[in-house]
Amino acid sequence: MSAANSRGIQTLLEAEKEAQKIVHKAREYRTQRLKDARSEAAKEIEAYKKQKDLEFQNHQKQVRHAQYEGKKEQLEAEAQTEIKQKLDEIRRNGIEGRAKVVDELLKAVVTAEAKPHRNFRSG
Repeated sequence: MSAANSRGIQTLLEAEKEAQKIVHKAREYRTQRLKDARSEAAKEIEAYKKQKDLEFQNHQKQVRHAQYEGKKEQLEAEAQTEIKQKLDEIRRNGIEGRAKVVDELLKAVVTAEAKPHRNFRSG
């Protein structure tokens, strides 16, 4: 082998080592970029989860408020209906019992019995 041949082989070996270093750096760079991308994606996913959780909680509050308002209105309507029924019942009883009350009052006034008071002593 000649010196030129040996120098050519040495140049090829150095070029191969340089290429291996470049490939190794490229792999490290790619690996680091993947880690960074995963980390960034995890942050975005976490932020998205927090946003959706907050939206869900707000929605639940609105649903509970709407249910409460609906229940409140329903209870008020039921109370108004019950009050109206009781007032109607009182009016009916008043109308039905009016004649009896008037008869009892007249009877008490007209048929008064004269009795001495219980503390009265004859003597």
